[in-house]
Order: sequence, then C-alpha cells, then structure tokens
Amino acid sequence: MTTLSHLECSCCRRRYEPGAANAVCECGGVLLAQYDLELARRSWSREWIRNGPASIWRYAPLLPVRQPSALTSLGEGMTPLVEATRLGERLGLPLLWIKDEGVQPTGSLRDREMACAVSMARELGRDQVALSGEAEAAVSLAAYAAAAGIRAHIFLPTAAAQAAYTECIAYGAQVVVAGRDPASCAEALEQQAGRAGWRNLNPWREPFRLEGAKTLAFELAEQFNWRWPDLIVCPVRTGAILAGIWKGVEEMEALGWVAGARPRLIAAYPGEQHPSHCALPELASRAVEASGGGVVIAHGELIEPALEMAALEGILPAVDAGACLVVLSQLVAEGDLRHNERIVVVNPAQARRHLECYARRLPQPNHGPASKPGGLITPR
Repeated sequence: MTTLSHLECSCCRRRYEPGAANAVCECGGVLLAQYDLELARRSWSREWIRNGPASIWRYAPLLPVRQPSALTSLGEGMTPLVEATRLGERLGLPLLWIKDEGVQPTGSLRDREMACAVSMARELGRDQVALSGEAEAAVSLAAYAAAAGIRAHIFLPTAAAQAAYTECIAYGAQVVVAGRDPASCAEALEQQAGRAGWRNLNPWREPFRLEGAKTLAFELAEQFNWRWPDLIVCPVRTGAILAGIWKGVEEMEALGWVAGARPRLIAAYPGEQHPSHCALPELASRAVEASGGGVVIAHGELIEPALEMAALEGILPAVDAGACLVVLSQLVAEGDLRHNERIVVVNPAQARRHLECYARRLPQPNHGPASKPGGLITPR
C-alpha cells in the first residue's frame, strides 16, 4: 500500500526507522515521513485515483500504512471545494473557492491527521494513545481510537467547551481535566505517557499526523484538474496544516503530476500583533517562506466576516476562518492580489463549537409573554 521508506529529522537529516520510538530527533528536530518517490512515480498513476476510495486513502502509496488490517477510516477527506461566487464578488475576487473541512466525520480537518496517526499506532502495536489541549483534535482522536478499538487518553484544560468533554467520553475516551491551559495539559500528558507507555499524538511529536494533513494539498491538485491554485489562505492554528500542505505540494511536484507554479501560502493570524510576534512553528514557517507567501495579521474582528460567509455561501465556518476573509480584504486593499488569481480559503472546521460566539452577535427571537391556552369567555 505504501512507498514509505524511513523517518528523517527536519533539521539534521538523521534517519530513523518508521517504527522508531523517538517522538523527536536527538537534536530536537521534528521527524518527517519520507517515501521512495521514484518507486511511486514508476508504480502509481494519477489516472488510477479516480477509482480509489472517496477518502484520503485514495492516496495510499504516499501515506504511511503498510498493513491493510491497520487502516482506520471514518470516511475522512475528499471535502468539497466550493466555488464562492457571491463572496468573491463582495471581496473583489472573482476566482475564489472555499475548501470546507467542516464536513469531516467529527467536523474538523483533524480527522485527516488522526486517521493516519491512529492507523499507524495500530500498525505499530500500540493499544493506548494520548493527546492534550485542543478540543477538535481531542474529539477526533477519541472517535478514531474508538473505531480502531484502542484506548484514548485525553487531557483537556478547564476552559475547554463542555461539548468536547461530552463527545470524548461518548466515544469511550478517558478524559482528564489537567490544568488551566494547554501547556499544563501537555506537561501532565508527558509525565503520564512516559510512565504508562502511551503513544503521544500531540502536534510535532507524532510524525504521522502531518501525513494526514498533507492530503488536503493532494485533493486540491485533483479538484483543480492537476493544477495548483495561485494562493491558499489558512488560519494558523498549530501550523500543521500549513506544513502539511507544503509537504503535499513538494511530493506532488516530485511525482510530476501537477502543472504550473506552486501555490503561495498565506497564514492568517488573528489579532493586532506585529508579524514578528506571530511565531509559527519552524516547519510551518519554512513552508510559508518557501512558497513565497507570508504571515498576515487579520486586523479587526472575525465574527462578522465569518457570518458573511454563512449568509453568502451557506457555509457557517469556524471563527478563525473569518481571519482568512479579513486578510484577503486587506491584501486586495493593498493591491497585493491580481484580479485573475485563483484563491482557496481553508475553513478548518464546522461552527458547532463556536455557536455561542455567533449567538452573542446575532439577534435572538423575542418570544413575548406566553399566551394562555383555552380558558373561559367572560364578560368585558
């Protein structure tokens, strides 16, 4: 199924076996999955993909799973690429699309990552996995661990939404409330995972999460008939989607499957911070720089643009997708975009974990005094 050859440190290029116990390289660098791309080029054709499953596993030769019995899937991937004509007119961008990750099985692009990470944990004989911090990733891991028949341990901060706890527990995960912030959760997980021998699936410690993330780039190439869009705009989040997209771009280029120039990546960063303070993880930063893109601060609030996407295109996104629209408006105003550029905005998740934010902005129904049913008719 795969042409996976080894893991390689992103910094010192030291090689490791795919099943290495190391979460990171001895030098501290992130480990990346590497493939025999020459073998893939000789033995695989893009014409075969159309007959593959409607999931990320249509790209199995460039995904890490060797044993079909280990593969864990809930139908993740092949998300819609929606032509956003009305929103594009509003922004002055006639060639605008939305890659809608909100339709994934648990509602976020984390399903791509967890499908690969959990499948590899299963292949490597690990029956317990763990993750801390982010609610969307936690729910995704809980669901995929349930599908794989392995145990998930989730460490969430006290501020996490109640829905995230409920969903994780419903999927059978063990949930621990481990501090006020993601950093304390990560520390608690490190201590416990080290003692118990769990596989730590936190970002940048689990190399196979990035393999799932890169399939977003594969899908864009296929959906654009094997040409790249000119610009891809993503919320920053952990940075994994940016690094993953670029890894996918490089691998598609090595296969010789995609014509035209590489896309530029724009990391949409919410807030009023100076770009020098928006520290992307190293791999994500390298990806953005290599693409000729950049990190752009979304000046202003995000909810109104996100609601505009809903009203104009029927997609109610995660709030941070609003940062992408703010950034595009800024780039148009500054003259940094050409009229004929093909632009993709990545909506990373559905809105269900953001509904309270939207509810505070939207008018609520006025029920008025309750009417009394029935009753006697009496004289005035």
